[in-house]
Amino acid sequence: MALEHDYFWSVPGDDLYDVTNEPSTLTIGQLSESWQHLEGLLADEDRAVGHHLVWLADVIRAIGHNSVL
Repeated sequence: MALEHDYFWSVPGDDLYDVTNEPSTLTIGQLSESWQHLEGLLADEDRAVGHHLVWLADVIRAIGHNSVL
């Protein structure tokens, strides 16, 4: 599946769940970069998952927004 966009706005982790305050900064994420990190994990099964779940969430969110119901 080809995704329409590659870049997206990202809210840093410290601000993401603090709904009582507006995020102090936004960063830019890139789906192709998140995908590359996931491919790296698959290439080396002994690596710790850690932040890979965040990169997976980026890709899944984009697929969901790209899907037509």
